[in-house]
Amino acid sequence: MYMADVAMTYKVVAKEIAQRNNCFASFMPKPLFGVNGSGMHVHQSLFKDGRNAFYNKDDQYHLSDLAKCYMAGLLKHAKEYCCITNQWVNSYKRLVPGYEAPVYIAWAQRNRSAFVRVPMYKLGKENATRMELRCPDPAANPYLAFAVMLAAGLKGVAEGYVLPKAIEANIYAMEDDDLDKFGIDCLPGSLHEAAMELKKSAFMREVLGPHLHDNLVGNKLIEWDQYRTHVSEFELDKYLPIL
Repeated sequence: MYMADVAMTYKVVAKEIAQRNNCFASFMPKPLFGVNGSGMHVHQSLFKDGRNAFYNKDDQYHLSDLAKCYMAGLLKHAKEYCCITNQWVNSYKRLVPGYEAPVYIAWAQRNRSAFVRVPMYKLGKENATRMELRCPDPAANPYLAFAVMLAAGLKGVAEGYVLPKAIEANIYAMEDDDLDKFGIDCLPGSLHEAAMELKKSAFMREVLGPHLHDNLVGNKLIEWDQYRTHVSEFELDKYLPIL
């Protein structure tokens, strides 16, 4: 979990340097209303015998069968691990259409509205073949987030999941009928929805272990209950003068 160590070190260093310069560094997913939030897009590839196992020179997208099965695993189990990669109430204020954050579970190459993006292949850069999972945010626990991503991808490989077709159209502009036509599902719309998806996932319970899985679900449901019962400034400003 070297990269998880790197991510945690980066966050600590950034906060320390900001503080020394009388600034405040935050990795909150959506700190400001009306502007894009902060993501932690995770680029992923697998290597075997020093070679990129995701690369296939003869494929349209230069992806191997292994890469396609891996990506299919990320897509199929997205709703189950979303509570890990996006673990706070505020995470779901970033995951809304129109702010360059992924909401719809699909993949593409040139389409930044997709959940997983495959960067364009560059000649001679076979080892750079990879896929970019765009849902995680920087407030996630990287150790847990990286573990569930890897588990989902490898399950796709182990069970030979079939990758759906790429969606290069702007998914944000699609109507519900279009989403149904292409079989595009949505990520959970709130922490409560994500926690319930995690709760019913036997796969995630196996990956995390029963103790961690059950306590994480319980903790997230408590957080959601605290949020939903809190009377916000928005409600006071909007309703108090007129009701």
